[in-house]
Amino acid sequence: MSGDRAEFEKFLGLSEVLTGFTKFRLQGTGQGALYFSTLTDVVGQGTAGELLQAWSGVAAAAGQDEGKLERLMRSEILSHEKLGPIARNLIKLWFVGTWYQLPAAWREVFGTPERDRSFVPAASSYVEGLLWPTIGANPTGAKGPGYGTWADPPNIPKV
Repeated sequence: MSGDRAEFEKFLGLSEVLTGFTKFRLQGTGQGALYFSTLTDVVGQGTAGELLQAWSGVAAAAGQDEGKLERLMRSEILSHEKLGPIARNLIKLWFVGTWYQLPAAWREVFGTPERDRSFVPAASSYVEGLLWPTIGANPTGAKGPGYGTWADPPNIPKV
């Protein structure tokens, strides 16, 4: 298995923790490979590698302790000056299907990657966004629930 496959698996593991969705569900969106390449294309393989290495360290240190995993994710990745904004962008990418340009403060410190701008990686990114299953709705204009179902009020589960 190539190094790229191992890095992709790390990316899925990180994404699973960032989103709260299983790897199986993430792969079911069909966006995993696209989002992995979006990450590396925008921030570069070196910075993406730093993020995935930090994730590997967090995962190894936490083991099976979910509380420790959450604390380490917050302190070592999400609060990290360089990696935090990138990780938060991945959350937004998975949920709404858009890569948002990194914050100006980040770009001032770490430089502006050539491809860092706000964009939708593919038309399917919107439709497959994790926002929709999270709120119990279908994306507007796509994945309709069936003929005539518009006549019934939405069934949004209570949390």
